[in-house]
Amino acid sequence: MKHRLNIIIGSTRPGRAGPVFAHWLDGFAREHGKFEPALTDIAAFDLPILDEPHHPRLAKYEKDHTKAWSKAIDAADAFVFVAPEYNYFVAPAIVNAVDYLSREWKYKPAAIFSYGGVSGGLRAAQAVKPLLTSVGVMPIPEGVALPLYQKLLESDGSFRPSEQVQGGAKAMLDELLRWSEALKPLRAG
Repeated sequence: MKHRLNIIIGSTRPGRAGPVFAHWLDGFAREHGKFEPALTDIAAFDLPILDEPHHPRLAKYEKDHTKAWSKAIDAADAFVFVAPEYNYFVAPAIVNAVDYLSREWKYKPAAIFSYGGVSGGLRAAQAVKPLLTSVGVMPIPEGVALPLYQKLLESDGSFRPSEQVQGGAKAMLDELLRWSEALKPLRAG
C-alpha cells in the first residue's frame, strides 16, 4: 500500500509561485511511485488566525475549517511543505496551519521544498523545523531549495527543473519513504 503524501502549499498570498512547484512535485511523486500524493493548499482551507476556543491537543474542534484541515492532515503519512521565505522566516500561513492541530501531525516525517531569493528559502526551511518537532513531526534533512526562483519559471508560468533539482527531489522522496515506514508502527499505536 502506498503512503499518502500531503504536498502542502504554504503561501496563501495572491500571485504566489507555490502552486507551480507543488503541481510539479505532485507529478514527480506520482512517477516516483511510492506515494499517493495529495495537493493540500492551505489557502483552500481559509484558516483565520487560530480561532478555536480549545487547545488543539484536545481535538475539540468547533469550526468547520478546522475539522476539514484536521481530516486532511490526519489522512497523511508524510508531508512536503512547499515553503516560501518571507523576511528570513517561514510564511505565517504555515505557522498558523501547524498551530491549529496537534495529534494529527504526530509521528509523520516532513521535508521542505523551499524557494526564495539568494538563499533559496533555506532560512525558512530551518526556521520551521523546531515548530514541526514541537507537534511530533520528524523533519528530515533532505529537501529541495530553489534560489532566485523567478528565474526558474518559464514565460508560460511553468517550472522546468534542472537535473540537480530532480535528483534532490528523488533523494527527498526516498528518505521520506524510509522515515514514513519507520514511524508507521507509532502512527498505528
